[in-house]
Amino acid sequence: MGRPYGLLRVGFPYLKTVGMRRVTNFPVDLAIGKDATLYVLCRSAGAAQISRLTLDDDDLGPISGYGTEDGKLQAPAAIVVDRDENLFVSDDALHRVTILGKDGTFLARWGEHGAGEGQLDRPSGLVFDAEGNLYVADTFNHRIQKFTSDGRFLAAWGRHGSGEGELSYPWGIAVDEVGDVYVADWRNHRVQQFTADGQLRRQIGRPGSGDGELNRPAGVAVDGDGDVYVADTGNDRVQLFNAEGRYVEKFVGDATLSRSGRDYMLANARPNRLRDMANLEPQKRFRGPKAVRVDDQGRMYVPDYGAYRIQIYQKEVVPLQPDQMVPPLRSPSLQTT
Repeated sequence: MGRPYGLLRVGFPYLKTVGMRRVTNFPVDLAIGKDATLYVLCRSAGAAQISRLTLDDDDLGPISGYGTEDGKLQAPAAIVVDRDENLFVSDDALHRVTILGKDGTFLARWGEHGAGEGQLDRPSGLVFDAEGNLYVADTFNHRIQKFTSDGRFLAAWGRHGSGEGELSYPWGIAVDEVGDVYVADWRNHRVQQFTADGQLRRQIGRPGSGDGELNRPAGVAVDGDGDVYVADTGNDRVQLFNAEGRYVEKFVGDATLSRSGRDYMLANARPNRLRDMANLEPQKRFRGPKAVRVDDQGRMYVPDYGAYRIQIYQKEVVPLQPDQMVPPLRSPSLQTT
């Protein structure tokens, strides 16, 4: 199916929170597997693991761990799953991509440090295209590289700079249904949309903290409607743009206690007293989210890095046909009764 002509945006309500500090400590990214299994990539000083959760907040146990040997992670940056639910993890300290089975079994790794064709320097964002090839944000080389899933180099584009189409420490990366590539251009405070061969289509955002402005964006996702989601890390929020790059709305965090968080609190008297004394408003908010993911059910997942949890929202839209919308207006204003 192609994109709808237009959307009646009903709402985008907060759905739930999953995870807690003991399970999802400093989550930097997540991948969504079959049956909505969440593979949450966690990274902090001297620690790394992949936590596995269900949407009902059941803890399925961690896999991998901190280290340099095969199957271990030192500074993991991004995680994606393939059609067989194998996990691909970029490691910006080891300059490589590690491949694990969904149970944590080590399968393979590839990548070597350098600036040559196919070499990597602190890789971060990962995304598969429709053919199963893997785009990698080669962050310190200021470029995007494309590989087969087993690490054979296919193509590269991008160069360091702040001009149109240039990149400065690209981080998150996404691909839409027509093959366009969206790059969170971290130090340039923008997202750039490219064709599959690296031709610039548009820029989204500009530096700042206002609506539609970005501060060190680290993650980007795009859904089947063409909506673009940006983890606006430096502004502690996620912003939503439409397929033309127009700002739509922002999310600043609405967290409640997760099920696992409630269970922990009920077994510990001191945290209950501390929460009873606290101003709860700041406890809802995002703290430096570094990624955003969407699934085919319209759910948005935000790894809430500084709050050790995942906040989930549910998109509610109705697709519209051309006869259900007037042509674009020159001076629009929205009024509801």
